[in-house]
Amino acid sequence: MSLPEKLNQFDTLVEIITRLRGPGGCPWDREQTHASLREDLLEECYEVLEVLDKGDVKRLGEELGDLLMQVVLHAQIAAEAGEFEISDVIRSISTKLIQRHPHVFGSLKVKDTGEVLVNWEALKRKERGSETSILSNVPKQLPALSYSQDIQSRVARIGFDWEDIEGVIDKLVEEVNEFKQADSQEKKAREFGDLLFTLVNLARRLGMDSESVLREANRRFYRRFSYMEEICRQRRVNFGDLSFNEQNALWEEAKKEIP
Repeated sequence: MSLPEKLNQFDTLVEIITRLRGPGGCPWDREQTHASLREDLLEECYEVLEVLDKGDVKRLGEELGDLLMQVVLHAQIAAEAGEFEISDVIRSISTKLIQRHPHVFGSLKVKDTGEVLVNWEALKRKERGSETSILSNVPKQLPALSYSQDIQSRVARIGFDWEDIEGVIDKLVEEVNEFKQADSQEKKAREFGDLLFTLVNLARRLGMDSESVLREANRRFYRRFSYMEEICRQRRVNFGDLSFNEQNALWEEAKKEIP
């Protein structure tokens, strides 16, 4: 069996994908389309996020490789259709990075990250044209929390933001009161959405990523509830037979064991 050499080079990966898609290659790879790979691409993105959340640097390199494979595979499918090639992908992002960093590759002077972001938004606005919303290219397929945080961050860059965090907290109190006063399921759902939106805004102002902190909260709940189930097995009791107070006491025990 003839194997490619220099496995640490990008061109080798392109060669491998080309061979997998070519005559005599892998039947599965040859059948794939941009559409059929959508879920695979999303899954690889989430696996990268998972190892980032865990701080697993060793696995991060492996998962980034899986994600890179998806990029090259999509580029190969496009090349076969005469749409574009991987070199076009690289040229496009390289050009964009240079154009959007005039403070590095040009003569523009910036004093801090805030000015970088303001200039970044101005450059993007110039690229898309004045008639196009700054929110138009935020992917609508993003998870709702990520989408909310992204659109809030974008409008904040052009000054549509609270002066300080107290304003966000006051808004949060207002939204809680409006939710409590809602007199129908439809109004409650609407007010609950506004409440979530404001919570995301609060997280943004605190420098937190809403999606990440919720994932971590989900993991904590999973670990704590699993601990409760294990304790019930050891004590030979059925969790569902416990009273609410007994379940709550077990929950407090789990919180002490799993901070």
